[in-house]
Amino acid sequence: MLIKISTISLNIEVYSSGKKSPGIIFFFHGFTGSLEDWKQIIPSIDPRFKIISVDLIGHGKSDSPNDVSLYSAKALVEQTSELIKKFGEGKIILSGYSMGARAALLFAVKHPEMLEGLILESASAGIKEKSLRIERAKSDQHLAEYIESHPIEEFVDYWMNMDLFDSQKNLPKEKFASIRNSKLKNSQTGLANSLRGFSTGKMPFLYDKITKVKCRTLLITGELDKKYTLINSEMLKKFPAADHQIIKNAGHNTHLEKPKDFARILNSFLSAY
Repeated sequence: MLIKISTISLNIEVYSSGKKSPGIIFFFHGFTGSLEDWKQIIPSIDPRFKIISVDLIGHGKSDSPNDVSLYSAKALVEQTSELIKKFGEGKIILSGYSMGARAALLFAVKHPEMLEGLILESASAGIKEKSLRIERAKSDQHLAEYIESHPIEEFVDYWMNMDLFDSQKNLPKEKFASIRNSKLKNSQTGLANSLRGFSTGKMPFLYDKITKVKCRTLLITGELDKKYTLINSEMLKKFPAADHQIIKNAGHNTHLEKPKDFARILNSFLSAY
């Protein structure tokens, strides 16, 4: 369903057993994804929890405005805050994958007092060196222009053929095709502006601020994703209360490649609430 958040509408889906819940888990997808990406996982998650999956701005059925400022780090924090206040009851846990994990981490750093838990899959804390951050932002600007000037099918095929997602080619053909079809439903304006507003080159460098996140934190990466497993092993040292779980024979998107392993690790984390 569409809900009004500030000046935009976000699409969400709510899952609840109807019983008293120990808290709410908000799920944020990655770049080019949507809340559809979590549908295979949600039925396997601890049924005590209320779950809200979200189409982030520029994705799925949520608004894709032309105003790039609405996709910025500051705007994402404000949108997440409004979302939590609208639905928040009891303990709040944010769970995000890739871009969604960066958004969740950003919110946790800005508003640590609002969270009881944080689940980050294939997360990054941004780029430390200013020169590299500027270089990455330029690269993402070029990619944004490519998205706007080419058919969505060409961009999605380009994106899915990146080395980062090589392991997804081992998925059953039907599942791989389903992922592709879901990505094709996204708005070109929304995807391009997501890069302009909140690419890795645009997000603030958060590594030195991770110590502010006092809540229990779970980091998840895939064994085959060497880059992000290394990044998360370094991030682990900064969190006051975190655990890093590495899923065997999985790449960047562990919840799509190894849903059973992902759900098992998640439920073990949630059992403490």
